[in-house]
Amino acid sequence: MIVVKSPRELDKMRAAGKIVAEVLALLESHIKPGVTTAQLDRIAERECRRQGAEPAFKGYGGFPFAICASPNDRIVHGFPDENPLAEGDILSIDFGVLRKGFYGDAAITVAV
Repeated sequence: MIVVKSPRELDKMRAAGKIVAEVLALLESHIKPGVTTAQLDRIAERECRRQGAEPAFKGYGGFPFAICASPNDRIVHGFPDENPLAEGDILSIDFGVLRKGFYGDAAITVAV
């Protein structure tokens, strides 16, 4: 069954997606050698809440972080940690928000 969304619901979905895009762009600007994925997690949560949303992953099934961070060959949905990123690393970040009853979710992969 397909549920047709109202224009108001679509606006809420767009707003959630926009926050995700903005937070991921912010995180991408912070990715450099020496930065930890735990630092990126804190940045993501702070910005998410500043924009009036909740981090969608945090607390889901006991997941303790705002982002999923998977450097190099780590399987998807990795936990952020205090290991510094190094030049040449490949980092995948998945991030989602809940805002006014609607979710936004996206992922990026970035070369350090």
